[in-house]
Amino acid sequence: MNAAAVIVDRLGVAIGGRPLLDGVDLTVAFGEVLALVGPNGAGKSTLLRAVAGDLPHTGSVSIDGALSGSERPILTARRRAVLEQDNAVAFGFRVGEVVRMGRAPWRGTNRADADDTVVARVLDQMELAARIDQTLPSLSGGERARASFARVLAQETPVLLLDEPTAALDLRHQEAVLDTARAHARAGGAVVVVLHDLSLAGAYADRVAMLADGRIVAVGTPTEVLTADRISDVYRQPVAVIPDPNTGTPVVVPTRRPQEVHS
Repeated sequence: MNAAAVIVDRLGVAIGGRPLLDGVDLTVAFGEVLALVGPNGAGKSTLLRAVAGDLPHTGSVSIDGALSGSERPILTARRRAVLEQDNAVAFGFRVGEVVRMGRAPWRGTNRADADDTVVARVLDQMELAARIDQTLPSLSGGERARASFARVLAQETPVLLLDEPTAALDLRHQEAVLDTARAHARAGGAVVVVLHDLSLAGAYADRVAMLADGRIVAVGTPTEVLTADRISDVYRQPVAVIPDPNTGTPVVVPTRRPQEVHS
């Protein structure tokens, strides 16, 4: 395994006296994609927000060698970029303006010279170059989601923290976004991504961490973690797990009763 990008040690989070995470240990290496999976309420988004430094917590988190809360926020913003579930924009910013916001941590540095080039590149990656002057509210939900992801890419940080980046996307753009995340890891970065689609996690993650009730119940390769017995137990839904015919990665299929056919 490569050097550690993210180290989570005995992490705990409680809100309003209610424990949401308890004793979470996790290490993410540079060069890998780690998928966080689990049923609703398991603590996936809470864990991602705590790693990002956006929630008070017990235990410790370090990103790219820096302990959470030990440095100025702008320096943290140069280490990790965060895509949250809710990316609502309060004002009618244009797409190009939203993406350029990702360059803010580099203002006043020599990397700011590349702002125009970076913004153009990520807009092209997300197939939004033709939308650069449109306001964000005028876009479809999927286009808004891709614009938010483009802003994260424009930040050019070694660590990406992504909360359900595929939720609003069609099939082709789901694949494109996760392929881009995979490329970021191949280039030496690290990605932590919350996914509800277990088959996507199986296809794109190097490792999967499954959460339930605020704890990690399994960590390992997709094949090790995404077993029919474990998924059926944690999600309380019977499933079958079959290998993808092209890649061999696990594909998760809910077990359903045959539907009656009415003539």
